[in-house]
Amino acid sequence: MSAATSQNNLTHTVLRAEGFSCPSCVATIEKRLARVNGVQNVTVHFASARIEIDHDIDVVGVDALVAEVKKAGFAAKPAAF
Repeated sequence: MSAATSQNNLTHTVLRAEGFSCPSCVATIEKRLARVNGVQNVTVHFASARIEIDHDIDVVGVDALVAEVKKAGFAAKPAAF
């Protein structure tokens, strides 16, 4: 898939996470999600427990992202805002 095609399918997903107890939790989640094929950018907000992910929806879906957060030891679900 070319970079141009990938950009056309780029989606911004926001997840709400549970179980944050320290700033190192942020790094754990960011590193785990950044390794997922199709993920372009990850930002975890400690204070609000929001995880913002830019990803190619044709490569990795929201359910797979939630599963990766779970593998990192945290519960997450899609957020409306």
